[in-house]
Amino acid sequence: MKIKMSIIKKIYLFLGLVMLVGCTQDFLDETEEYTIDSENYFNSEQEYYNALVGAYDVLQSTYVNVLLGEIASDNTLSGGESATDVIGFQQVDEMTHTPVNDNLDDVWDWNFAGVQRANYILENEEKTDFEGRDRIIAETRFLRAYFTFELVKWFGPIPIKGDERFVLGDENSIPRAPVSEVYAQIESDLQYAIDNMDYSAPQVGRATRGSAQALLGKAYLYQDKFQEAADVLNELINSGQYHLYGTVGDEDYTNLFNQVGENSAESVFEIQYTGEEGAGFGCLQCSEGNVAVGFQGIRNYTGPLFESGFSFNVPVEEVYNLFSENDIRRDYSILDIEAWAEETGATYTEGYKHTGYFNRKYLPRQNDNAGDANLTQPNNYRAIRYADVLLMAAEALNRGGINDQLAQQYLNMVRNRAGLGDFVGTGSALTEQIFLDRRLEMVGEGHRFFDLVRTGRAADNIDGFQTGKNELFPIPLEEIEFSNGNWEQNPGY
Repeated sequence: MKIKMSIIKKIYLFLGLVMLVGCTQDFLDETEEYTIDSENYFNSEQEYYNALVGAYDVLQSTYVNVLLGEIASDNTLSGGESATDVIGFQQVDEMTHTPVNDNLDDVWDWNFAGVQRANYILENEEKTDFEGRDRIIAETRFLRAYFTFELVKWFGPIPIKGDERFVLGDENSIPRAPVSEVYAQIESDLQYAIDNMDYSAPQVGRATRGSAQALLGKAYLYQDKFQEAADVLNELINSGQYHLYGTVGDEDYTNLFNQVGENSAESVFEIQYTGEEGAGFGCLQCSEGNVAVGFQGIRNYTGPLFESGFSFNVPVEEVYNLFSENDIRRDYSILDIEAWAEETGATYTEGYKHTGYFNRKYLPRQNDNAGDANLTQPNNYRAIRYADVLLMAAEALNRGGINDQLAQQYLNMVRNRAGLGDFVGTGSALTEQIFLDRRLEMVGEGHRFFDLVRTGRAADNIDGFQTGKNELFPIPLEEIEFSNGNWEQNPGY
């Protein structure tokens, strides 16, 4: 069964039940008071496990990273109902965002919440010994690395505090660590995770050695450490633990982003969602469903297969036209709504910045989800796919001048799955083809903006992008104010 992501809510419920049991005065007089708080926790394996699931829980809030990672790029436009529908999305789309942006604030807050929950475990990692503790600590370090990597991608230098929780006042004394120090912690955490985890997970949805290897390879690639990236990604590939979905047995590529394709052999790390618990706009991060999916749905849609949504994050015609006619990825990555309506009789309303295209990978499917269908979609997010691993390895091998023939092999594995022939070029021609196939393979998954930034191509591809400014997003204004001059704002903001 999938690891549940609502443990914190359950802990609160448990505490409430403890308080309610035996409510008569006689019973209370005879019973020693029993309380649980943050400072007398971690006394058993179960408590470490509960805290670990609490750290996993925050992953569900990172849906906003995926949406904005596409909206900021040249792949999509913000969309929505109007120019005032989620102003933060519109500003990021137009590169007019400022330190006052609720959606960028969410990226900061929710990823730091993940770091804080991981640090809570690490602060107490030696408190109680039990068989399997190293595995739980390894997963914790993977999660801290995951959240920290997101933060350094978005904001550059960030405060880090080792294996301790942040406390009130730290913002006035702990500096924003240089990017090199942030990456050093990420690398250390992931190496620990690699050394202390297996390729198999105790439960579906939990990180594995492969998850840590893939994320470490990505962290190296973002630093242009090509040899290190190639080494760890090659080790992962050679492990034989993963394959491209649709290339083995009766798998069908067209199902990769459907429910049947969840947690497949292509999934190196996947964030779990469920539609079994309703949610509301008052606390989007409380949803157990994938909020991004409903936000990307077709506005006022009626027809087969899909549910209606809010029409955000709409792909542009340019990226749709980059696919060749015989590339099977095109129509299962991007939905041409006019062609779909003509084929099926579906109806819909055009939203703001309507392009005629939608992100089919994460469109809401018709299902029995509870509550608001737009906020409780069960679609898992494929955070790291094996195709991503192959393309990252190909890039590291090629850009590092290490082995173009092996880079071709990895690239062509992805191309062949898409129904395309082998690419045989080398050098810069191979580099450009890897970049192109990476854009096409990963479209709609939140990686494009950061791929452009880390390879120095953002200014040439993103309208409004200012070199020396837009490589990073601004630190939220309130964080700068709370620091009382301890933190400087990112350049240009």
